[in-house]
Amino acid sequence: MKDASEPSNIVSLSQRLDPSSERGGALLNTVRDIAARRLQLLINGMFEHVDDALFDLAEKAENNAAQMHYFDGMREVRKRRPAVERGFLSLVARGLADFANHQRHAADNGLGAPLPIGSVELSLVADNELEESLAITSMIGKNETRLTRDLFAVNQRLSVIYGGIKIDDANNPVGPAALAQAFRQAMRELSAEMRVKLIIYKLFDRYVFATLDELYQEINAELIRAGVLPQLRHELPRQAGPAQAAAGSQEQQHAANEQAETFLAEDGGAELLQTLRTLFSVRRGPSDGRIAAGPLHAPSASELVSALSVLQSQAAEGFQPSSLQTTDTVDLAREVLLLKEQLLLQLGSLRGEKQGQVANVDEDTIDLVGMLFEFILEDRNLPTEMQVMLARLQIPYLKAAILDRKLFAHRQHPARRLLDGLADAAKGWSAESDRDHRLHEKVKSIVDRLLQDFDDDLGIFERLNTELHEFQDGTRRRAELSEQRVAESTRGREKLEQARRRAAREILSRVGDHSLPPLIHSILSRAWANYLVLTLLRQGEESSEFRDALRFINDFIASTRPAREPEERRVLRQMLPGIERSLRRGLANVAFQESDVERLLAQLHTYYRHQLGESVPEAEVRAIEEATSLPIPESIQPVISSAPEAIEPEPDAEDPLENSPALAQVRELKPGHWLEFSVDNASVERAKLSWISPMSGRYLFVNRRGLKVADYSPYELAAALTAGTARSLESTALFDRALDAIVGRLSQTAAAAATPPRPT
Repeated sequence: MKDASEPSNIVSLSQRLDPSSERGGALLNTVRDIAARRLQLLINGMFEHVDDALFDLAEKAENNAAQMHYFDGMREVRKRRPAVERGFLSLVARGLADFANHQRHAADNGLGAPLPIGSVELSLVADNELEESLAITSMIGKNETRLTRDLFAVNQRLSVIYGGIKIDDANNPVGPAALAQAFRQAMRELSAEMRVKLIIYKLFDRYVFATLDELYQEINAELIRAGVLPQLRHELPRQAGPAQAAAGSQEQQHAANEQAETFLAEDGGAELLQTLRTLFSVRRGPSDGRIAAGPLHAPSASELVSALSVLQSQAAEGFQPSSLQTTDTVDLAREVLLLKEQLLLQLGSLRGEKQGQVANVDEDTIDLVGMLFEFILEDRNLPTEMQVMLARLQIPYLKAAILDRKLFAHRQHPARRLLDGLADAAKGWSAESDRDHRLHEKVKSIVDRLLQDFDDDLGIFERLNTELHEFQDGTRRRAELSEQRVAESTRGREKLEQARRRAAREILSRVGDHSLPPLIHSILSRAWANYLVLTLLRQGEESSEFRDALRFINDFIASTRPAREPEERRVLRQMLPGIERSLRRGLANVAFQESDVERLLAQLHTYYRHQLGESVPEAEVRAIEEATSLPIPESIQPVISSAPEAIEPEPDAEDPLENSPALAQVRELKPGHWLEFSVDNASVERAKLSWISPMSGRYLFVNRRGLKVADYSPYELAAALTAGTARSLESTALFDRALDAIVGRLSQTAAAAATPPRPT
């Protein structure tokens, strides 16, 4: 049996070690050696992946400028890597050595415990550093949550080594916050662009922070062997409430903490949600006395759902004075903002209190859903009528977010897919394209059913999603048939116009400076031009028929030359039978009646008799020279006088549209993209780009029923975009755009708060 007088090697929480003592110094050196060895391996491993990551991004870069940024970043990293590694490891080692002195100095100067690292960062950054700060803050928060158990034990044991100084996640010299800040400071050695630095931070998260659990486990194991708190249980720390707080309230706090972790650590959305959590925390400002999870008596999820169900019932039945039944989006925006206050009042009513309170994580959820629906009411992608209907879904979606924290983390969440599907269907809606009100009634039906039927069964979102997809599939099939007919009709007209222009060019190029008699000119520009068009459409330009038709034009024009000499008259007489045969055959193909052909040939005979010097009555000569009553059917319209040289003139290099962003935007459009067109500065029509003509380059637009709305040349469409009579609609899903906008809005608020006021 061990003598009670012998000194014990076990150090308890009530005992303290002086880091300057032999034993304290030895333990501190042990921690420092473990950290240096492991972090050296991890930082080396991370930099081995930086080159490959930047090279891959350079290969996928959208333009040469972006590609050069990545290549420049690769060169800079290769050159400065040793300095960054040395700086990082040196800062960590110095942090461990100087920690005790720094904390005592802070205490002596009344500085107290440091603020959480996210608050420090976001309160000090300038606008151009906010993105970097958010990336670091997100990385810290995510890993502090993931490593809670191991970090708690390291904190407690380091507190003993450092003479009882309180150590938590924020000030632990080997905690994620300290390591991230050391790496950020070391990264100042790099003069790379921010986009390159952000990639390196992601790799630091992936290859260094992802294995910190091994570092903390080794530190804990070594300190346990040294007798530092060997019996310490690795439990999640609980915030101590007032002494009179009930055990049930403490359990509720713990459950709320776990809810917060679930909310923020779902796969696929963890980084975004951690960023949102940080931004909401900054917006709330300094702690108001509540713990991170919320007040001691924070309502449970079931209480929140019950309160929301009461509000939902009132909204569905229209009993509530402000129940989102108005069609004024300004009033609706006001209702969206009031929902949080109404919910707190309803919670208080259910609990017999003046006004309820909620946990921070629930408050963040309420605010996030509120901002989502604010975005919907401001989203110009949606027609006003559809904004009004979708805004009524705020309460059901808040219930869904309370019941299932994965809603904002998973793109494939049924509730998220349903809202995206409704917004996508609504994007193409207009009163003109929905005269039968089928789409309007379908959206209204889904909204009404969610308001009336959704209690706590999240399966309703999947069922309504399936129903909406079936409706959309049926509508899409009908629209595609109409689109196909419109495209074929447009294609046919373009082929006809192309053939008409080709016929006109062939005739005009052969006529040249010749002054043709009215009779000959009319036959070429109307009758024969139409035959050329028909031949091009049926046989094509490589056919023998088309070549024969062109040869006829040459002969017909040649036949108008004066024939004064005997040889000239002989040549003309030889040509006339062939001209007559060709005319008979050609005119018969373009709807000439036999009687009309004979009358036309009779006039030509009179003309050629006159050319050959034969005696012709003066009245007949005047008739063929005036050609006022040619026997050509009205259906045979002139081709040359009506067809332009080209569908669209060649662009002028000095035209302001030639190098404009609007024209570049037009050339990026792909079939399926939606635009909004203002018609006569009054009505508005939404249309989808259905087809781009390979012949003319014109853009064909149809409505959601597949009916033609308009067609534009690229320059016409660019001019409409510039003038504001056309507007491109977003193709990104509603939920993604909303979350991006929310992060941007909160980031601007944080940046504005961080900007020091100008001296007066």
